Amino acid sequence: MDLSIIVPSFNEDESLPELVAWIGRVMSQTQWTYEIVIVDDGSRDNTMNVIEKLQGTDSHVKAISFRRNYGKSAALNVGFAAAEGNVVITMDADLQDSPDEIPELMDMILNQGYDMVSGWKKVRHDPLNKTLPSKLFNAVTRKISGIHLHDFNCGLKAYKRDVVKSIEVYGEMHRYIPLLAKEAGFVKIGEKVVTHYERKFGVSKFGIERTIKGFLDLLSVTFMTKFGKRPMHLFGALGTLMFFIGFIASIWLGAKKIWFVYHSLSAPLITSSPYFYLALTCMILGTQLFLTGFIAELVTRNAPERNTYQIARKLGFKE
Repeated sequence: MDLSIIVPSFNEDESLPELVAWIGRVMSQTQWTYEIVIVDDGSRDNTMNVIEKLQGTDSHVKAISFRRNYGKSAALNVGFAAAEGNVVITMDADLQDSPDEIPELMDMILNQGYDMVSGWKKVRHDPLNKTLPSKLFNAVTRKISGIHLHDFNCGLKAYKRDVVKSIEVYGEMHRYIPLLAKEAGFVKIGEKVVTHYERKFGVSKFGIERTIKGFLDLLSVTFMTKFGKRPMHLFGALGTLMFFIGFIASIWLGAKKIWFVYHSLSAPLITSSPYFYLALTCMILGTQLFLTGFIAELVTRNAPERNTYQIARKLGFKE
C-alpha cells in the first residue's frame, strides 16, 4: 500500500464525513493505493456509528475504537502499529488540517528524501490563549532538541514507514515525535507551510493543563532519549560526584581535627561544625542517587510493554 492516513478522533462525529469525502476527492486525482485509519479515542458521541456508515460506503476507511479515552499519543501509537502504507500521514479530525496538502507531503517523502515532514501552521486561526503558549512551547523545544521546526505540535505530518515503526509514542509524546525520530536515527526532518482552517464543528480539546503536561513531557523525553537505556550514567554520575564531595569534606574535617590535636590546641567537636552535616548529607544523597541509578537499570532492563490499551472494536482490518 502506498499511503496510510491516520486520523485520531475524540468526539468529532460531525467532522468525519466531510473529512473522509475531502480525502477521497484528493486521492481520486492520484494513482496511489491508500487507507484511512480512524482511531476513535473513547469518544462519547456518535463517532463509531458515523464510522460504520462511512466504512460501509468507502472500503478505504478502517477504524480502531478504544473503550475509553487514552489521549492523542495512544491513538497515534496504535494507528502507527496498524498502518500498512509505505508513507504515513497524520492529520486531526477537526477539519483544521487540509487533505489538499497530501500530494506535496508525499512528494517530499518519496522524491525529496525526507524521513519526516512536519506541517507549519504559519497563519493560525486559533485564540491567543492557544497560540501564545504554543509559541513559547515551540521556542523551548527548538532550543532543547536542536531541531529547527516552527510547529512541533502540528497534527499534519508525513513519515516514511520505517519512522513510525521505529518509535514509541506514549503520554503526551505526540508533541515530540520529531525528537523521537531524530533519536531513532532519522535525521532528515523537513517542514512545510500548511493551510490552517478555523474549527467548523465541535470545541477545541486544548487546555492549560495540556501546556503544563507538555513541558513536563519535554523534560521526560529529553531524559528518556539521553538516559532511558542507561539511567546509571546520569544517577550514577551525580551520586558519585555528591559522595566524592562529601568524602573530601569529611577528610578535610578529620585532618583539621588532627592538626589541632597535634599542636595541642583546643579543637571544637567535629559535630559542632555545619560542614560536618553538609558532608554527611552529600554522602547520603550520593549513595541514594547511585542506588536510584542501579534500581532504574534493573527496571529498564525488565520493564514490560507500556503501550497496552483496551480496544473495543476494529473495522476494515484483516483478521
